[in-house]
Amino acid sequence: MPDRVAVLSDIHGVLPALDAVLAEPDVAAADLIVLTGDLAAGPQPVEVLDRLTELGDRARWVGGNADRELVEARAGKPAGIEVSDWAARQLRDDQVARLAALPKRLTLPVTGLGEVLFCHATPRDDEEVVLVDSRPQRWAEVFADLPAEVGTVVCGHTHMPFTRLVDRRLVVNPGSVGMPYGGAGAWWALLGPGVHLRRTRFDTDAACAEVVAGSGYPEAARWVDEYLRGRYSDLDALTAFGPRDGR
Repeated sequence: MPDRVAVLSDIHGVLPALDAVLAEPDVAAADLIVLTGDLAAGPQPVEVLDRLTELGDRARWVGGNADRELVEARAGKPAGIEVSDWAARQLRDDQVARLAALPKRLTLPVTGLGEVLFCHATPRDDEEVVLVDSRPQRWAEVFADLPAEVGTVVCGHTHMPFTRLVDRRLVVNPGSVGMPYGGAGAWWALLGPGVHLRRTRFDTDAACAEVVAGSGYPEAARWVDEYLRGRYSDLDALTAFGPRDGR
């Protein structure tokens, strides 16, 4: 049973943000790193997947909707999102194959937390929305088929860090490494024996310049200015995503 698990979600192809988190002492010392999806859909998809692959067996990968959409785009079904369709064209065949094989959920025991289920959006779907203020009935719906022994659920997708109790289950969203909603920096979580939401701060100007210099994406400068700088607050995101949780 791992004592410490670092959770990184929604990296979205931003290498300097990922490298900043991987340099954190608590991440370097973690027994496992769990990646909860949306890894490569962004301006540096090849570089990010190569860096994650270098982690070897220390990293456990879970697929997200954006990872699935990259695979689908390569198979001839565009996502309709400019950066995602561009990123899909950059990936090597071995990277596409790895994304295609990613599981949708993963359950691991973690010291102090028992059985922890990791997923991207919800345990049953890689793109449906639940939020920190979703109604109890909504949580009951998306957790209906969970085994009783799962006491903690870790999800990503909405890029907003939070922890909350839902009918005795702890729900954790680590936030986003590469597209933060709620403040600039790379957000992640450390599990075991409790839950710690973390933010890694780095030189945003330097990171934006690094992405633009290292990416062939034609709109890289605009993309990093909008997303890597954390232009959207958590309240902006709640307003945008709220209608999608059935309220």
